[in-house]
Amino acid sequence: MAEHKIITIGRQFGSGGHEIGNMLATRLDIPLYDNNLVRMAAEKLDIREETARAVDETTLNSFLTGYVIAPMEYKESIRMDEYSQPLNEQVYELQSEIICKLTQRGPCVIVGRCAGYILREHSKCLDVFICADMKDRVQRIAKRYDLSEKKAVDKIKRIDRERKYYYESHTGLEWGSTLSHEILLNVSRLGMENTADLLEQIYRGK
Repeated sequence: MAEHKIITIGRQFGSGGHEIGNMLATRLDIPLYDNNLVRMAAEKLDIREETARAVDETTLNSFLTGYVIAPMEYKESIRMDEYSQPLNEQVYELQSEIICKLTQRGPCVIVGRCAGYILREHSKCLDVFICADMKDRVQRIAKRYDLSEKKAVDKIKRIDRERKYYYESHTGLEWGSTLSHEILLNVSRLGMENTADLLEQIYRGK
């Protein structure tokens, strides 16, 4: 079976990675998978979406990280204390399975969730990392969440730290490194539209 073209986007918090992914999906008329992956994993685990979201892209600072549940298909056959996989690992593994299945359906854009690493053997996957200057990120986050600059900086540092640890603990690679991703783009240098233009051109020519 021929492999479909896929774009995966890792991103610093506040860099505009999700927005760029959305722009690409719209231009290319292909699906975007981001937060909806959390909902899909939650449905398969038979847990609340809010519970899955609490450990999504983080293995730090959450009491749910070590919380253990049995997946739906196992709940009737084993006791809870017999199943020892933490919730964050269950969510990661399920999202990984879902990502692989979605790429079999057709072309798509996938944001976060270590998708570039998960699809590293996929010959038509373009693995991109989006970054931006801190001042631009602070401005974007402060506006989006109605925060002071100081609180925006704190939020950016916390979520970047969580994403970095999540990525590195699951891949063994350095988050945001040229050794870990095919393309690194700084939105502060290129602008949102030019970044999307460049990725669209690469996608169409890949």
